[in-house]
Amino acid sequence: MEPNFETKQERAVLVGLNADCFTGEQTATDETLEELEALLETAGGFCTGKMLQNRHAPDAHSFIGEGKALEVKMLVEATESTMVIFDNELSPGNIRALEEIIGVTVLDRSALILDIFAQRAKTREGRLQVELAQYQYLLPRLSGMGTSLSRQGGGIGTRGPGETKLETDRRHIRERIARLQSELAQVRQVRSVQRERRMKNSVPVVAIVGYTNAGKSTLLNRLTGAGIPANNRLFDTLDTTSRQLTVSDNLSVILTDTVGFIAKLPHHLVDAFRATLEELQYADLLLHVIDSADEHREEHIAVVEKLIGQLAKPGVPVLRCYNKADLTPREDIPTGEDTVAISAAAGTGMEALLSAIEKALGHGRRHIVVTLPYAMGGMVETLHDGAQVLSVEYTSEGIVVETVVDPILYGKLREYITEEC
Repeated sequence: MEPNFETKQERAVLVGLNADCFTGEQTATDETLEELEALLETAGGFCTGKMLQNRHAPDAHSFIGEGKALEVKMLVEATESTMVIFDNELSPGNIRALEEIIGVTVLDRSALILDIFAQRAKTREGRLQVELAQYQYLLPRLSGMGTSLSRQGGGIGTRGPGETKLETDRRHIRERIARLQSELAQVRQVRSVQRERRMKNSVPVVAIVGYTNAGKSTLLNRLTGAGIPANNRLFDTLDTTSRQLTVSDNLSVILTDTVGFIAKLPHHLVDAFRATLEELQYADLLLHVIDSADEHREEHIAVVEKLIGQLAKPGVPVLRCYNKADLTPREDIPTGEDTVAISAAAGTGMEALLSAIEKALGHGRRHIVVTLPYAMGGMVETLHDGAQVLSVEYTSEGIVVETVVDPILYGKLREYITEEC
């Protein structure tokens, strides 16, 4: 990607620290710096250079050490860069010290992701969640950030709350966080009512999950014609979209897209987007969309599976969808009972995917005993027409019917079931 000077595109040097004492998501590597560059491009910036520092432990003052910080300063000056973005999470003191040494704005990975989310959120719910995440990020950083909080919305790292006058008073921000959490609680209540309605109507929920840019929105568009913009960039779609999908003559589901996952996803983002991500707790099936052509495929699968373990209900079936199969040698795509190869863009593998969804949902017939009130006597005729009726007994408690039903009838009779055989 070449810089766009006409639009005054921000130019950034990317820096990461790989310390011996770091574990897991704390550390930076060449691969995570590549992803940071993709995030920067998504935010509208241009990478002018990268620098990875290896040391035993982070420097308490300047994080990477003053010598390395001066090297970054020289690279910034040589490339005429306007900011430095770290792949690690920085403390307010680190940011202040680095800005004094380097002489330009310093951001960390979390601030960059928050900036992207601020650009992408279109609905009221999305904006509430982003604003909450921004304030949760800022609150512990108020002391020591100096002039950083006075930046106005002129570029990367300043969008969201920074576009209005940002109060630095802790009490004001805590009050705002409380109000946002209250509004999002109302959003969760609305979602809860919607879920109860779906459950009452026996409509299974299938949630699409996956690493950002794996093709989730493209798949939703292909299956339902949702018309969601699907571009080749990270976090291109942020707001959740749900559509009804007819899987077969006997099965319709609600297909829900979710925000893409990413390595080092800031915890306050997960907390803020709880209203959206809690849909995973009620999903009957997860479609894990995987970019089969991704050179870091296995690492990204591990990230998503870790977050599924944290957010989804235990035991929910997961169907792995290896997307972009047309760009990948067949032998490089795993096979198995819970695996399907597709190309959402080309539309191949859709029939196999629908069959796998039907199978994964256990869309078989159920052997049950129901006790129906006499006012529902017409249901007996319905069962004779559309199910296998094994016995009917008229008792003082109601009409006891032993029957084998499909899932649609099973959902309608759920509250009258007295025994599952």
